[in-house]
Amino acid sequence: MGLCDGRTVIITGAARGLGRAYALAFGAEGANVVVNDIGTSLSGEGRDTSAADEVVAEIKAAGGQAVANYEDITDWDAAKRIVDAAVAAFGDLHVVVNNAGIVRDRMFVSATLEEWDATMHVHLRGHFCLSRHAVDYWRGKQKAGTNPDARIINTSSGAGLQGSIAQAAYSTAKGGIAALTLVQAAELGRYGITANALAPSARTRMTEQAFAEKMATEGQTFDVMDPANIAPTVVWLGSGESGHVSGCVFELEGGKIMLEDGWREGPMVDAGARWDPADVGGAVEKLLSERVSPRKVWGTA
Repeated sequence: MGLCDGRTVIITGAARGLGRAYALAFGAEGANVVVNDIGTSLSGEGRDTSAADEVVAEIKAAGGQAVANYEDITDWDAAKRIVDAAVAAFGDLHVVVNNAGIVRDRMFVSATLEEWDATMHVHLRGHFCLSRHAVDYWRGKQKAGTNPDARIINTSSGAGLQGSIAQAAYSTAKGGIAALTLVQAAELGRYGITANALAPSARTRMTEQAFAEKMATEGQTFDVMDPANIAPTVVWLGSGESGHVSGCVFELEGGKIMLEDGWREGPMVDAGARWDPADVGGAVEKLLSERVSPRKVWGTA
């Protein structure tokens, strides 16, 4: 018996890297897997359906169940077709793993509007469209008297949680996804839907060049950056065992599972009346001296 026997999962960007690792792991645990990938380049250009087909073949060769899907997650109608395809192939839908993304690395002073819009389009609109149609399906099940026991698993990033040099658009999109997850968790629990997010650190097309030294395996007995290390937590979050966990962001690397603590109220001063502008500086200096030191932006000394 697998941890996800009989559960159906849609994984976006599932042909390579982390998405492929998730698809294989879900398949190994008995899930029916919809391998969604349009086969673009790292920057979101071009189309190639063969990569998704290859992952489906791997899952089936290992005895699992899977179908390929090449719909564009940023297209509203196409996103509904992804949900419909999952239900048509396997009779139900239980999990959406929003993994697909692109990156357009650029220092902010050189960033272009086209790059900004493209990054927001894939990450934020892509997360919205597919999840929104999945929620419609699950709400329909609940109204019909069936508890969907459903999962949304989003993908944020360390860049979204603490910022990253030369990744203003990517960091902003990933920070937005973390916030979206909190809202989804708060709103959707009444329908039997949980929402959690990942901030994975692993070797992918996005990281193997930008962080080549960190991604290297030389001298390691345990390949910390293997994408397969991230998959077990994702599979568990998609399983029936995780129904009590929602609104969390998990930072994952190698064998580490870290629960992000989120934004919290820090030090405070209260004048009990309107501040004089001349007095604000002293109050802020006091607050800065009392705060917990923030994590550094990626790429800074």
